[in-house]
Amino acid sequence: MDDEELRATAVSLRRAAVGLARRLREERPAHGLGALALSLLGHLHRRGAMTAGELASAEHLQPQSVTRVLAALDEQGLIRRSRDEDDRRRHHIVLTERGTAILTEQAGTTDVWLAQAMAQRLTPAECRILAVAADLLDQLHASTARSDQPHPSTPRPKDRTDQVSSVFNSLCLPE
Repeated sequence: MDDEELRATAVSLRRAAVGLARRLREERPAHGLGALALSLLGHLHRRGAMTAGELASAEHLQPQSVTRVLAALDEQGLIRRSRDEDDRRRHHIVLTERGTAILTEQAGTTDVWLAQAMAQRLTPAECRILAVAADLLDQLHASTARSDQPHPSTPRPKDRTDQVSSVFNSLCLPE
């Protein structure tokens, strides 16, 4: 793929990602948590205990930017803070059972909508392509920080040649 094709693909991918993100936002309950709150809960769910600074860094924000949201989550009983035994100035933040339930419920709403939309509008082979694409997007996201350099803790990409060939064959070969 030459540079021009790569750029055109990047533009198409960005537009599709932004459009899908907007549509998923529409599917969230109106009375639900905001995007930042859900994202913070998601980080805690995937990574376990984190500090406010680590959460802010994960969101590419200043710690002050997440303070108000964390206070609201704490007030709602969705997170719990505890002091670090070694550094009493630091607080570790963990997801509570209630926080896990709310996160699961709200993420589940959009997941169900997306799965139904895929089933209604895409062929099984196209759904498999999206599965491969989702893995590739996760890999791309995990391997790039704010620079073009891969994150040092990111494992080398796995070879997906067989997976991509299988999906391609299912699209192109008659059954």
